[in-house]
Amino acid sequence: MEDTSKYHIHANVTADGVVERSDVVGAIFGQTEGLLGDELDLRDLRQSQKVGRIDVEITSTKGQSHGQLTIATSLDKVETATLAASLETITRVGPCRASLEVREIEDVRAAKRKEVVDRAKELLRTGFDDSVMTSEEILAEVRQHVRVEDITEYEGLPAGPRVTDSDAIIIVEGRSDVLTLLKYGVKNAIAVEGTNVPDAVAELTRHRTVTVFLDGDRGGDLIFEELSQVGDIDYVAFAPTDESVEELDHHQLFAALRNKVPYDSVSGLSEPREAVAATDGSATPAPPTSSPHTLDEESSDGPPTGANRQPNAARSSDAEASASGSAPETKTETNSPNADPGVGDPSVDEGPQTVYGHAAVVIAGDTDQARFLDADGDVLEEAPASDVYDALEAAETAPTTIVLDGIFDQRLLDLAAERGVDRIVARSLGQFTKRPTAVQVHAFDEIADAPPTE
Repeated sequence: MEDTSKYHIHANVTADGVVERSDVVGAIFGQTEGLLGDELDLRDLRQSQKVGRIDVEITSTKGQSHGQLTIATSLDKVETATLAASLETITRVGPCRASLEVREIEDVRAAKRKEVVDRAKELLRTGFDDSVMTSEEILAEVRQHVRVEDITEYEGLPAGPRVTDSDAIIIVEGRSDVLTLLKYGVKNAIAVEGTNVPDAVAELTRHRTVTVFLDGDRGGDLIFEELSQVGDIDYVAFAPTDESVEELDHHQLFAALRNKVPYDSVSGLSEPREAVAATDGSATPAPPTSSPHTLDEESSDGPPTGANRQPNAARSSDAEASASGSAPETKTETNSPNADPGVGDPSVDEGPQTVYGHAAVVIAGDTDQARFLDADGDVLEEAPASDVYDALEAAETAPTTIVLDGIFDQRLLDLAAERGVDRIVARSLGQFTKRPTAVQVHAFDEIADAPPTE
């Protein structure tokens, strides 16, 4: 009955004399019998289980008895109220004069609802996983997973997928470092997996523009020392002191790469890592890396850009190359005073300095690319024109300007306005149903004769 009851009738009992529970129950059945007719006869209601057990608690002091009784019912409101009122007609309990007063009729379902509400509040506060991901976080997680899935091998060594065809490579210590770089979009890294530099890496350095990016500890110093002896290094970068590459966040990683220095500036020094940290890249700086994509998406249909550079004593000789039936692949030292610092290393090309200049390169050059610029006109990121919407949606830092070699449409304009983009220059403009005033939109042919105001 307790599981199906709707209401509880609570009443107080007072008797002028000493009575017991059985006296109270007997009085209730005896004095209400026939009072309310057959449909509300208490005995019938008990047998049909529409009324539950009558609970009585009573005590006697100084010749008087006082107590409380509770009756559970599954009747409706009207029937329950009528039954409760009938209890107050009782005038005797046993041999004693007595009275019953209904104190309250409790709605059991309301009490249960309160319990449900209280428990729901508790579950809402403690029962849910707090790490609910936003749409942007879900997309970032998927993109990161895809990038990590891209890890490959080069001659048995962990490497990014662009190591085989990129003009420039980054040499790191271990597989976890390659994964970290992949996570941030850099796909041209290869790991040496220890202080014993493999021959495959040493040979690879002779035909590519090489940046060594090592941990800021003694292990990084030892690997740098061996690479200096067996490989051909162009630039040097270290993680902050006592930190490893795999521990760096996005900002720290690209700051370290931007602060790389030419190898010649630290070669022969007893503490090259301290020298790199001390100069912070400013003593003899390498040209800045413009974006993650120039690091991981360099490719060429012909020989690597660095292939015109002269070999040192450690490189293959012309005779060896002739014996193999091919012209020797060599690279000229870009650190030569007469060398163009951008030659042989597309990852360090300073590039145009104005929005108009970027538009001339990206759009007039038929690159089929999109370029994101910050407020200073520096490149934040590049992406294929077909992926520009996803790239803008996932960008950690919203660009100030977008240069797009493609059609700029309403969907992309809405996202640009949402992300706070100030200006867009595109090859052509689609049809717009609305144009936010906060975003300046230009077709390239509109500005070709006159650069936009910077």
